[in-house]
Amino acid sequence: MYTILIADDETEIVELLQLYLEKEYTLLEANSGPEALLLIQNHKIDLAILDIMMPGMDGLQLLKKIRQEYQFPVLFLSAKSQHHDKILGLELGADDYIAKPFNPLEIAARVGALLRRVHQFDAPAVEAKSEQLKLGELTLDRASCLLYRSGEPVALTSTEYKIVELLMEQPGRVFTRKKIYEAVWEDFYVYEDNSIMVHISNIREKIEQDSKKPEYLKTIRGLGYKFEAPLEK
Repeated sequence: MYTILIADDETEIVELLQLYLEKEYTLLEANSGPEALLLIQNHKIDLAILDIMMPGMDGLQLLKKIRQEYQFPVLFLSAKSQHHDKILGLELGADDYIAKPFNPLEIAARVGALLRRVHQFDAPAVEAKSEQLKLGELTLDRASCLLYRSGEPVALTSTEYKIVELLMEQPGRVFTRKKIYEAVWEDFYVYEDNSIMVHISNIREKIEQDSKKPEYLKTIRGLGYKFEAPLEK
C-alpha cells in the first residue's frame, strides 16, 4: 500500500482528505512544514499533498528541501488567489496543483494518476519498455526511467520524465497542449492554463545548452511542442 503524506494546517481539510484516501493508502499527516519534513526523513513517502500556506515552513520552502533529495510526486493545494505561488511551485518541481476549494474526488483521481505514472516504472520490464530512446546527446533509458545527457543523468520529476518520453518517442511530431496533458496527466483537458508551459521551461533548463535558444525541445507557435535532434555544428 502506498504511503501518502498530507501536510496542511487546516484540520478540516486533512480530515476530508483522510475520508477519501484512507481506504486505499497509508496516510501520514502533518500540520506544519517542519513536522512534514521530519516525517519525510523518517518514512518512505510515495506522494505528498502539500498546502502552500503552513506555519514554520511554507509549502514552497518545504518543496525546495524535498527536491534536494527526493523525487516522489508532489501535489500542491493552494487558494485561487495564490496563482503566482502555483506557478512557482511547478517551477520548483511540483507535479500538479489543485486550487481550494476543491472536489475531494478530483484529489483522489489525481493522486491515483500520479502514482500510476510513477510506479508503472516499477512493473516488470517488457521488451517495448526496455528500449532506449536516443536523440543527439540525449538518451532516455526506459528500464531505469532515467534521462542522460552526454552520459550524465538529468534529474527530472515524474511529470517531466513523462513529457520527455512522450515527445522523444516521436521526434519531429508536434504535440498540442491538449495531447500532452491527456497523455501525461491521464485526464481530460478541460481548460487552458500554463502548467504545461512551466514544465516545458523546467525541462529546457535541464537539457538545453541555452534554454533561451532550445535545440531539442522546440515550440511551434500556435500549435504546441516537439522534440528534434539538434543540427550538427
